Amino acid sequence: MTPIIRLATAADIPAITAIYRHAVLHGTASWELDPPDEAEMARRREAILAGGYPYLAAESNGSLRGYAYASAYRPRPAYRATVENSIYIAPDAQGQGIGTALLRTLMSACAERGFRQMIAVIGDPAGGSVGSRRLHERAGFRLVGVAEKVGFKRGRWLDQMLMQKELGEGSASPPVS
Repeated sequence: MTPIIRLATAADIPAITAIYRHAVLHGTASWELDPPDEAEMARRREAILAGGYPYLAAESNGSLRGYAYASAYRPRPAYRATVENSIYIAPDAQGQGIGTALLRTLMSACAERGFRQMIAVIGDPAGGSVGSRRLHERAGFRLVGVAEKVGFKRGRWLDQMLMQKELGEGSASPPVS
């Protein structure tokens, strides 16, 4: 079934927190070691929205199955046209096209807001995040670098991969101030 992609609301925070909790405790996509509670996840969502970035939810069969958002790639003003994306899918919903639908919608929402570059920061690209790497490859992202053994989680050193895709006009002209 094709997921419904919509703006995430405050009512989605319990489901978002549960999805992220699983990712933190059982995976290597997130490098947090302790999962944040609902209050912290709500605070993070509000900060992203306040920054003018999109925060999306994916529903399927009446339940939240995944979420995605964009945020600042780096805090300095010269990076203002570049965003970093984050996508998390419920464990039992992975491989069903939800990530593809979320990423496609997120890229469009960012381009509509005038962002020109999207960066995917993928932790453990050869291990637990192979699906994320493939998702971004299918969406047209290209590899721009790998930082080796920069994180330590679940008893092992982890690499971090950077992938990039131009949005809208990309680098064809200066960003809107």
